[in-house]
Amino acid sequence: MPFSMNPEVGAAMANLFGTNPSPPPAVGDVEARRTLIAGLFGALQSQAPSPSVSGVDSEDFYTQADDGHTLLCRWFTKQGVELSDSPAVCFAHGGGMICLNVDNYGFIIENYVARTGVPFLAIDYRLAPEVHAPVPVTDVYAGLQYLHSHATELGVNPDRIAVMGDSAGGGIAASVAHYAKSKGTPAICKQILIYPMLDDRNTELDEHIAPFALFSTDDNKTGWGALLGDRLGGDSVTPIEAAGRMTVEDAKGLPPAYIDVGELDIFREEDLQYALKLSRAQVSCEFHLLPAVPHAFEGLAPDSEVSKTTMDNRYRAIMSF
Repeated sequence: MPFSMNPEVGAAMANLFGTNPSPPPAVGDVEARRTLIAGLFGALQSQAPSPSVSGVDSEDFYTQADDGHTLLCRWFTKQGVELSDSPAVCFAHGGGMICLNVDNYGFIIENYVARTGVPFLAIDYRLAPEVHAPVPVTDVYAGLQYLHSHATELGVNPDRIAVMGDSAGGGIAASVAHYAKSKGTPAICKQILIYPMLDDRNTELDEHIAPFALFSTDDNKTGWGALLGDRLGGDSVTPIEAAGRMTVEDAKGLPPAYIDVGELDIFREEDLQYALKLSRAQVSCEFHLLPAVPHAFEGLAPDSEVSKTTMDNRYRAIMSF
């Protein structure tokens, strides 16, 4: 039987995009994608579950990247939760490596914090093509170092810090785990990777997924091309730049992982392979392959049963360390 779309998610997509969506931008057109994705996030925020999230505070901190650039790090905490020896999450937002920022992700992070009580530090890393690999990874690593070094004053246990991200942010979070391992510090207790964008070699159209793909192969080529330039698909790319380049040997010693991805997502195969390599390296990995849903399905249809179940799994993963 061929793939089909979850009816609840399909109805939400039709409501959001209509029956005759606009033609997609050409490969390499970064600015058009920035406009489209920013508009999509505005629409998703407007249809977020009601009542809107409340009871979450945010505070801005700043730290220095390794090249001296000043990075915004936004700290989200749940009101009424006294932090002492708390777990915490260092978070990297999505956006295909080329767009979005911490402001766009406020409502998403607030939901995680409100539902779990676990504080998040979101890093406003720099985007391609204005910077190239591995800058987004080293930016988020600088935020992780800030969280680790300020753990005591923030009420956080430095041994209970996870990295997390979705889509491009999931790929960056995975690469941060490799980078921290190479540096020997700081310790990361878990990696929570939400349909992560891991492998720059994923450039061949899958005709079975393409009709359902919210994030397309052309989008993937554009994002990785902006990040890697003429190194795209070449032998010199490392797991610190594209985590999907990981071998089983590279995986040894990484923190345990949680990964979820829809079967109608172009990242399905690379995420499956990543989980398999982690397992073969004796790294614990909880993996969920979600039938009949595309990329970012939970944002499209937050009230669907598959979204509710998946979000419950993520909340549990966040509270597991």
